Amino acid sequence: MGIVNPATQVLYSDIPDDVLTAIDDVLLNRTPRGGSEISATERLIEIAARIKEEKDAEKEALKNGGVLSKSSADDWRNGTVEERLKHALVKGVGDYLEVDLDEATKLYDNPVKIIEGPLMDAMNTVGELFGSGKMFLPQVVKTARTMKKAVGILQPLIEASRSEGAQKAGKVLLATVKGDVHDIGIVSVILACNNYEIIDLGVMVPTETIVDKAIEEKVDIIGLSGLITPSLEEMVNVARALEERGANIPIMIGGATTSELHTALKIAPVYHGPVLWMKDASQNVIASARLLNPATRAELTDELDKKYAELRSEQSDEKSGMVSLEEARQRKPKYFE
Repeated sequence: MGIVNPATQVLYSDIPDDVLTAIDDVLLNRTPRGGSEISATERLIEIAARIKEEKDAEKEALKNGGVLSKSSADDWRNGTVEERLKHALVKGVGDYLEVDLDEATKLYDNPVKIIEGPLMDAMNTVGELFGSGKMFLPQVVKTARTMKKAVGILQPLIEASRSEGAQKAGKVLLATVKGDVHDIGIVSVILACNNYEIIDLGVMVPTETIVDKAIEEKVDIIGLSGLITPSLEEMVNVARALEERGANIPIMIGGATTSELHTALKIAPVYHGPVLWMKDASQNVIASARLLNPATRAELTDELDKKYAELRSEQSDEKSGMVSLEEARQRKPKYFE
């Protein structure tokens, strides 16, 4: 079984092709049968020995006072400020944020545009990598912390640029549901930068706490997040509890394990209010604005109802074509003849 060390700053896509092929051959049991070609295990051992020799040579050169060529690991510092910020967030490197953000403020007339531009571009890349299995959850959390650090640096500038007495765009309650300890926090950053008042309850928040606080504070929107599978059922519990309390507060759903299909099949049917699935954090501002405008809210609700009905119908059609258990067993893949 492959063990991944998330503390390393290596993405799946960064692994050299020859090393990646050798690792995949071992994990997927792609050992040649017969012939003169060496086995996958032997090839991986050879590559490991070669890498060890290279590392040992570097250590010996340093020990003897030799000078090694500048590591290509720092080449990213030669890129544009946008490229550097993207690299920093994707890799979770916060060492140069103050320098790079200071440079970015000279190129952008508003600090919020830095967040909505290069920083969000980087987070979208992270989402794509995570979704395709090329980045792992601990690395995503590390990226989120780097994003928070970047926003913390820009926050004084954002506050200074706001007009005195400016009216809040709306009040949003955010929570990572019970059973989930992952706090990504990007949504709160984006909404706060767009003048929304944020009530962030943090992680591992029980259903009762979410519902009670939302009603007590008379919030305009509830945002629920989760990055592990059990979170999906907890989101259903929150929607069901809101329905029982007679609430009509829109719910925005987000997180790695969530999907539009799950929202349509499991969450929306138990709650009469609007329930929106957010593909990424950048969509929340647009969705929130539509929800808080009476005219566009009705339009959005109709769109959601039609879309979710289509998804439920498609799912029902797929299920109608299911085969019997006996036939499914007969169709099982045969790895070895």
